[in-house]
Amino acid sequence: MKTLRLLLLLFVCPLIVSAQTAGSGQKSRAHICIDTGWRFAYGHPFDAAKDFNNGTGYFSYFAKAGYGDGAAAADFDDRPWRKLDLPHDWAAELGFSEKGSYSHGFKALGRNFPESSVGWYRKKFTIPQQDYGRHITIAFDGVFRNSTVWVNGHYLGTELSGYNGFEYDITQLLNYGGDNTIAVRVDATMEEGWFYEGAGIYRHVWLNKTSPLHIAANGTFVSSTVGNGKAQLTIKTDISNYDIGADNFAIVQKVYDRQGHLLATKQTDGHALQPFKTGEYSSQLDIAHPKLWSVDTPYLHRLVTTILVNDVPVDEYVTRFGIRTLRFDANTGFYLNGKRLEIKGTNNHQEHAGVGTAIPDELQYFRIASLKQMGSNAYRCSHNPPTPQLLDACDSLGMLVIDENRLMGIDEYHLGNLKKMIDRDRNHPSVISWSVGNEEWGIENSETGARIATTMQSFVKSLDTTRAVTAAFSGGWGQGLSGVMDLIGFNYIAQENPDAQHQKFPQQKGWGTEEGSTFATRGIYFTNDSLHYKSAYDAKPRPNAYSIEEGWNYYAKRPFLAGMFIWTGFDYRGEPTPYGWPSIGSYFGMLDQCGFAKDDAWYLQAWWGNKPVLHLLPHWNWKGKEGQPINVWAYSNCDEVELFLNGKTQGKKAMAKNGHLEWTIPYSPGTLKAIGYTGGKQVLTETVQTTGTPQAISLEAHKNTLKADAQDVAVIKVSLLDKKGLAVPDAGNEISFKIEGPGRIIGVGNGNPTSLEPDKYLETIVNMPIEALKELPVPDTIRKSETAENFDDSSWKKAFTNISDTSVKAWVYRGSINLTDDLTQSPLSFFYKSIGRKQSIYFNGHLLAANVDYHKDQDVFNISKAFLKAGKNSIVIVALPIKKIHPWDNPNQDPGVIQFKAPAAAWKRKLFNGLAQVIIQSDGSHAGLITLTATSAGLKEKKIVINADK
Repeated sequence: MKTLRLLLLLFVCPLIVSAQTAGSGQKSRAHICIDTGWRFAYGHPFDAAKDFNNGTGYFSYFAKAGYGDGAAAADFDDRPWRKLDLPHDWAAELGFSEKGSYSHGFKALGRNFPESSVGWYRKKFTIPQQDYGRHITIAFDGVFRNSTVWVNGHYLGTELSGYNGFEYDITQLLNYGGDNTIAVRVDATMEEGWFYEGAGIYRHVWLNKTSPLHIAANGTFVSSTVGNGKAQLTIKTDISNYDIGADNFAIVQKVYDRQGHLLATKQTDGHALQPFKTGEYSSQLDIAHPKLWSVDTPYLHRLVTTILVNDVPVDEYVTRFGIRTLRFDANTGFYLNGKRLEIKGTNNHQEHAGVGTAIPDELQYFRIASLKQMGSNAYRCSHNPPTPQLLDACDSLGMLVIDENRLMGIDEYHLGNLKKMIDRDRNHPSVISWSVGNEEWGIENSETGARIATTMQSFVKSLDTTRAVTAAFSGGWGQGLSGVMDLIGFNYIAQENPDAQHQKFPQQKGWGTEEGSTFATRGIYFTNDSLHYKSAYDAKPRPNAYSIEEGWNYYAKRPFLAGMFIWTGFDYRGEPTPYGWPSIGSYFGMLDQCGFAKDDAWYLQAWWGNKPVLHLLPHWNWKGKEGQPINVWAYSNCDEVELFLNGKTQGKKAMAKNGHLEWTIPYSPGTLKAIGYTGGKQVLTETVQTTGTPQAISLEAHKNTLKADAQDVAVIKVSLLDKKGLAVPDAGNEISFKIEGPGRIIGVGNGNPTSLEPDKYLETIVNMPIEALKELPVPDTIRKSETAENFDDSSWKKAFTNISDTSVKAWVYRGSINLTDDLTQSPLSFFYKSIGRKQSIYFNGHLLAANVDYHKDQDVFNISKAFLKAGKNSIVIVALPIKKIHPWDNPNQDPGVIQFKAPAAAWKRKLFNGLAQVIIQSDGSHAGLITLTATSAGLKEKKIVINADK
């Protein structure tokens, strides 16, 4: 994996700098990541009072422009909300419940949990005055799900799907030279898929600034033909004009190699575009002796497209692309750059232990590198368009991709979403196929399904003819959808007969889009259904499904099938088949949720990779089973393997291609040793030893230097060692973690599909509104008795019932909050909003602030722990009334909230079969050393130091 890291061209999310610029001044392009400095709070799907009264105003945001109210209003007071950075998946922070969704891993989210199924996000940002005249948009890579966005109280739109990227024009809504506010309401009550999907703004958010005349978002498409020592590039460029007049311009396009050398350039002049129009412009460039992109040499080029107006650059757009050729053959499979390549793929959902769906960019590279190390060369995005950074990782590391549409259909919504995916991802050389659907059981066997699939396939070809179009089909071959697709995806061939399909449709290409869904728990070698543990020996999971070995043997023997995608590469939350509660994760992966390899990964490495492999299973810690038979397997691509137990041979066996070897051995503590032979020569040795008790903690980072950018991460493997330095494979100790320096822990995990431990440890925040607020008109503000803790206010009226009474000299307002014992253990903060032009505030008779002038939302008062008591606590505000300037003025009637805050508990995780994982991230504050300290009862603490470097 570390060798692969050297090949990376990391494109991470910059925090405040421009990712693409051209020219100078206000005409330059800026692509600014705005992931930092957000505020978050839970809303409610149907209780308006718990949803910050959004949409309850006399004029709603749907009635008149700029009337976003409640938490959508620009001046809403979000000071008590939690501070966080994006990406963010609030589902990963929630606990588990048997009432939760089986398919989503029993998280406390969804219709049974309205209090945690709607989230609000807000962020303030500044736009310089000199930006006036530029075209400015806000772009979201993905929000799960049903998101509504406002800027400065202006409703921008609603995106239903959690997988679509979307962008809004905010040019005319901004306060240039001042502050602006984004508000986003996210409703994750309803599931979109049948697997863990997270909740919240779980992908990046961008602020884009361009000239009014500019290359459109995802506006370039580079395709290539290769032959006779050159590559001919066809470049299509979409240019949009948001100026008020027609613009004349020239287009300059330059192609650079990986080292930055200019390979080709072309300028076309005399273009014109009317206002609010988008035009497509085509050109061709030739590259002599091109370096081709492949899975082994993922060579990337760069296209720079510049718009010139009167010879002055007004926009520049950078496109990464690769030059390669693709071809599927109905009889001989898949060809990359003219050479047949077996597809050795995995299916994967977008989720990782500790962080849920909010996967940092570097973690995408870690995951793809882990699959490459296993021998995989292809990745199916199951079952939705991925985050763009995943495809960047696949481009950089050399991983082929099926890019998959979320939902089949033929109307504007369905085809529009399909077009969004293709337009966004069409320049990624890793993408070799567009998938229009997956196992649409309601239609796939019918004439309706055939018509829908035919329409979608034709629609894709109208946008991109360079890639194959596929759909994953689960049964009933030869009819419906399976009869019309150019490239059919077989799901679980044990149910049907691909040979018969090939005979019936000899011109149809085919591959296995899902195969080999073996159940396995990492590090478990005896099935225990009472504990929800499945043995990690590869086995047929059910009569109508193949094991990993069975599936690969089937496909490897049929050249007309291009290859197969295993279900799955990584374990994922949700779908804990074949169990239910309290299992909360799947058992299908070759790697667990942390990316720790199960034994099947070595089977694949042996027959998918290109290096000698020898792996033994199980571990050799079987205290209490002395003399009992233990199945010992060897995964290897050597010709022969000989096994020894404590120096005594157990026999040499020949390895069948795409197979494995087995021995049954009575258990005796000591050492298992295997020797692999190829061509009669010893090439590999593997040992598995009985270990002692844990004596030391081991911490290993996948890299030791981070960018100090609040984005980069290091993945830390945690294990325990015995006195000989051997990793203890069955250790289950609880490990606690502490971090110091410019970093933070963002998640922990251990790969256990039954663990109900938290993935995150967060500070506790409780915001309490003042209850039962009453009022009393008084002649002056020199009040004593009314401010007393136990004053009788039973005869007072509900507050703000006489707000229009101009004869009142002053008001006394009384309310209360109820505190449990826990809430009295720390000082409280009163985020106060003025309800008078001058006011004094009391808590349980104690003066907090005297004669405070009117401030909109700037006052925060500390309430001493000494003032607190369990039960009812009084809040009194003595105020001079706010005078209306206009009859329609509506003075503030909300004095704010009182907040309890407690620090997060210590991060911890139990090892599962010897392993756990911690993900640490730079916090972006400064460069320096990040120290992670791990402790466990009875063991010496262990430290690892990671350098955060600017």
